[in-house]
Amino acid sequence: MNKSLILSLTCCLASTFCEAQQNKNPQQNFNLQSAPKREVRAVWITTLSNMDWPKTYANSPEGIQRQKAELIGILDQLSAANINTVLLQTRVRAATIYPSDIEPWDRCITGREGQAPADDYDPLRFAIDECHKRGMELHAWIATIPVGAWNSLGCRSLVAKGFRIRRYSTGAYMDPGEEQMAEYIASICAEIVRKYDVDGINLDYIRYPDGWPQPNYKNNDTPAKRRADITRIVTAIHREVKALKPWVKMSCSPIGKYSDLSRYSSRGYNARDRVFQEAQQWLKDGLMDQLYPMQYFRGDNYYPFCADWMENSDNKDVATGLGTYFLDPREGNWTAEELQRQMYVSRQLGMGHAHFRGKFLLDNRQGIYDFERIFNTSQAILPAMTWVKNIPQPSVPRPAARSLISIDEIGRTSLSWQSNAPYFNIYMSSTSPVDISDARNLVMARFTGTSFILAPSTAERHFAVTAMDVYGNESAPLQSSEPAKIKNRFMPNNGKLLIIPNRLQPMDIDYYIVETTVGRFVRRIRTPKHKPNELNVSSLKNGAYVLRAHSSKRDVSHRLSFFIIKRR
Repeated sequence: MNKSLILSLTCCLASTFCEAQQNKNPQQNFNLQSAPKREVRAVWITTLSNMDWPKTYANSPEGIQRQKAELIGILDQLSAANINTVLLQTRVRAATIYPSDIEPWDRCITGREGQAPADDYDPLRFAIDECHKRGMELHAWIATIPVGAWNSLGCRSLVAKGFRIRRYSTGAYMDPGEEQMAEYIASICAEIVRKYDVDGINLDYIRYPDGWPQPNYKNNDTPAKRRADITRIVTAIHREVKALKPWVKMSCSPIGKYSDLSRYSSRGYNARDRVFQEAQQWLKDGLMDQLYPMQYFRGDNYYPFCADWMENSDNKDVATGLGTYFLDPREGNWTAEELQRQMYVSRQLGMGHAHFRGKFLLDNRQGIYDFERIFNTSQAILPAMTWVKNIPQPSVPRPAARSLISIDEIGRTSLSWQSNAPYFNIYMSSTSPVDISDARNLVMARFTGTSFILAPSTAERHFAVTAMDVYGNESAPLQSSEPAKIKNRFMPNNGKLLIIPNRLQPMDIDYYIVETTVGRFVRRIRTPKHKPNELNVSSLKNGAYVLRAHSSKRDVSHRLSFFIIKRR
């Protein structure tokens, strides 16, 4: 599709949405395309100055637990909206949120620069584990050029190492023209990739700072030289990251307008000519796998530039950066309808989306979180890295027994399979064979186990499981040979008390754990002393749950059965 056709389509889609707004029901009036099976749905989580997370300090065991609970709450909300990518600020301002051998701790974790949290707690490792439990990717967001206040510990450390630091009203910055800078930033990214199971490295502010004087064309200070400076840094990082783990995605967040278009001006501020980011060329040269352009604009400053990013994507991932923070009246004067319009049109063009920032999405500014849940009607798998060649396709999983579906001795129905793949996708349908191309059939993406307990149901259901490699390539499905009519024995309850039948009462139980049907922790309940078979569940919301019993004496826990809370 040529660029002029894409531009025309973009304008047509935007106009259609404007008409739909008259009825104030965009999800019905602009339903041009259902949620796709593969799509980037991302959120930036800012740790700088504790903006998004954390809000408490990890200076004690209690503080660590509160900090963890905060993140769990954030991720649970994102998971409920079918978000699949978290961009977590990992290198903040020449300081980190993990134990680095290169740079000091950022103050956001403990409240003090350079101070490690208590009990060898590693916030980055915890965040990665929690994201992966929910089938989400975690990308380490790296602030590359800014180094914070001039007197900050991180900035002083760089000066002591001999780096040239420039000071402006907005803070201090490394000099992109300095030769040793590229290898230094690359070493930080390599440290993260070597130590952690991150899914991506996202380079933020990989450009010349706004306050930097424009090229004077003396001593080789030209636009071409400055673009080469930034590309040299990107190249060094790419080389280090891909040498360690070639599946880790390289991305950056360029200025939202790449350059002037033939019919639309960037109004003097763009990625290529103003801050010297050749982001589109980096895609073509294989230095980037994804882009998250910061398209915090409206109208003709947004839609034509979406078309330009997609026209020059080289068939790689582009996720539009949404100015969600402008929904807060203290930040801007945007309306929810404007942001919804951007999301619909961008999806129709094949773009993913990324909210800046997490707080504004989860605070549900003007109902944007509620809309996100409507917009993402089903889960989505991340696009495969199809540009990585000579990768063997994952094999079809094998059933663990004679059938994919099995029922154990207490009536729990599960899927069990065999495979050495790192991830699996689980599909369900009322018809057979299960159509795995239909996103509505996807019930669990990027699952890491080889067995899956099914939620109680009396309807006949068919299942399919596919294997997926670290590049996102998916195998053909293992289909269930016959439908499952799941007749789990529910534990009785009246909405207040849950009765544990005698057949399920184990010995030496200290407490019970309530989980969702996909294994997410909900609540811990101590075993009552007087009536050990009656558990108080009055605080639980309506829904289906799993009960586990834990014995501290034997240090084991067992899944008991399902129960359903259904109050009128």
